[in-house]
Amino acid sequence: MPGALPEGEPWPESNTLVPQAEGDRSFHAYVHIPFCEVRCGYCDFNTYLQSEIGGVKQATFETSLVQEVDFSASVLRDSGFNLAKLSSVFFGGGTPSLFAAAQIGTVLDSLRERFGLSSEAEITLEANPESLSLEKLEELAGFGVNRISFGSQSFDPSVLAVLDRRHDPSKLQPLITAANKIGLRTSMDLIYGAPGESMQSWQETVEQAIDHGTEHISAYSLIVEPGTKMNRQISSGELPDVDEDLNADKYEWMTEAFESAGLDWYEISNFGVPSVHNLAYWSSQDWWGYGPGAHSHIAGNRFWNRKHPAAYQAALNAGSPAAGIERLTDRQRLEEELMLGLRTKFGVRKQLFTDLGTPPAEVARQIGLGNLKPDGNRIVLTKEGRLLADGLAVNFLN
Repeated sequence: MPGALPEGEPWPESNTLVPQAEGDRSFHAYVHIPFCEVRCGYCDFNTYLQSEIGGVKQATFETSLVQEVDFSASVLRDSGFNLAKLSSVFFGGGTPSLFAAAQIGTVLDSLRERFGLSSEAEITLEANPESLSLEKLEELAGFGVNRISFGSQSFDPSVLAVLDRRHDPSKLQPLITAANKIGLRTSMDLIYGAPGESMQSWQETVEQAIDHGTEHISAYSLIVEPGTKMNRQISSGELPDVDEDLNADKYEWMTEAFESAGLDWYEISNFGVPSVHNLAYWSSQDWWGYGPGAHSHIAGNRFWNRKHPAAYQAALNAGSPAAGIERLTDRQRLEEELMLGLRTKFGVRKQLFTDLGTPPAEVARQIGLGNLKPDGNRIVLTKEGRLLADGLAVNFLN
């Protein structure tokens, strides 16, 4: 089941935001569609089956999302923000491809009307192969979607079964080919480290993913979250535990394979043509997250919506869907710049370590160990350092 929301202050009764950070930032939208037909055993995302959402109707849920778009426009206008047009829109979930194409179009139209879309806006829809068709791809393109992120996870049926994924991996190639043919950019999500997954299985998945011809691949190490079905299966001995050493070997092998195929890394788990939306997160740009449990970040204000779709709708009708807000301090913004930026190929400013009070000797030590390297006025991870990125950041902050 979904995890708990962060703790924070109450959403302001004025429905306005005070900037906590200066400077120009790009503007983005995340749209959370919380519906799934089946909950995967490893998933702790904010997703719901029809039996769990009472009177909330998937077929009309876009009206609530449009209502929040109107609310956000009012908040940002009354707060005095003069935001740029949207540079990206990302429909995530859940399973956004369960929405009818016309529902996606309705939300896009509302964003376009309220904020405008830049001429090169990246508009991505996450999709599972079992809830997509060639006809639906054409409909989505007609409504303005220009990028599809396919949830493939693995090409090994036994691994898919462990993950509780229900799609037939053979259906993915025709969809990707069709999407590319009509001008849609494509991406693919993979997960490595499922209990019992061998190195050979992972290598075959990577090779097939490359052969499918997407311009972007995200590959994430499986994290077994508390409260999930998989966590219970591992605890009971029904499934073996995740082998972290083997996962490190899998990461190193896939990195070589992706880069040999021309899919260069730009973030530890992401390869190929960089996603505008992903980069917005890692560089702390401005975005509004629409839908149940969605998180937003506007000028140093981080806030999040109520999680359950019914609670979200009730709060939205009462005035604001937000469950809480956090106003980031200067120190928090610097720490996030380190934690996020270090994960990317762009690295972080050398000056950032001074601003954080990190001893220069510690930075020099990590360079000497081969985990970091200077790149002009920035510090970036080496290939070896990518496996240690989060630990390095924590070390620098302590």
